[in-house]
Amino acid sequence: MPVLTGGSVMVEAAHPIVAEGGMRRVIVCADDFAFNQSVSLAMAKLAQMGRISAISAMVLSPRWAQDVALLQAVRGQVDVGLHLDWTSAFAVAAGHGLSLGQGMRRSLLGGFGPRQARQVIAQQLDLFERHWQAPPDYVDGHQHVQQFAGIREALVDVLRQRYGQLAEQPYLRISRAPVGLADMKSRIIAWMGADALEKEACKAGIPRAGDLFGIYNFEGDTQRYADLMRYWLDHASTGSILMCHPAVDTEPNDEIGVARVQEFAYLASAEFEDALSLAKVQIARGCDT
Repeated sequence: MPVLTGGSVMVEAAHPIVAEGGMRRVIVCADDFAFNQSVSLAMAKLAQMGRISAISAMVLSPRWAQDVALLQAVRGQVDVGLHLDWTSAFAVAAGHGLSLGQGMRRSLLGGFGPRQARQVIAQQLDLFERHWQAPPDYVDGHQHVQQFAGIREALVDVLRQRYGQLAEQPYLRISRAPVGLADMKSRIIAWMGADALEKEACKAGIPRAGDLFGIYNFEGDTQRYADLMRYWLDHASTGSILMCHPAVDTEPNDEIGVARVQEFAYLASAEFEDALSLAKVQIARGCDT
């Protein structure tokens, strides 16, 4: 079953929820599939290695239609979800995009129009299904736009109408770090609507994943990322999402390209495998948490 959480599941960082057998089952989710070739190749390789269990696709990218073939070898082994997009260059090209700052301001000053929001969400779900030939296992958002006012209400409404009769509905990411671990960036992300999205989803009976880990400023070297990963793994509860943004190489026009390559190097390493073992964390799909 997809993980179901509510506000009552928020726990102090020192007491992560443990699954049966003493292992904590955590969703390791790679964001931005199809952003560029290097990103797509990294995620396909990590999925084949068993180092990630979820892949979020940017379906407005021209690469989505071709790069989706890279995921056929891991179909049924990882969750594949929609990375709902309002703030990338792909969204701008599609006619509804705007900068993250503009999106945040609109969310705070009345929100996005529900009619257009539903149309944009439906369009991206259509593109996902056209090339994946199945509904998404989950939905999250590029730069966490799934939580913005106007978008979150439309998203819950569209998911309920479109997938409400499925035995296993797509689950939603709630972009909220756990109590005791939220830094300023994490607090801002959650402040943009985590609680409100969870409340809307709960009322509609839509599954939600647990706490979100992996938030940082994309600065530092591979050793810093390794230190952060050990910290996240030590505190992640069963059902949590640990997001990452890997790529096999840097490419032009990628503001976090260096961090992507460092993340890939670590996630593909024996050091990551050892960290999982020491933390007693098992990488799992949403339906297995």
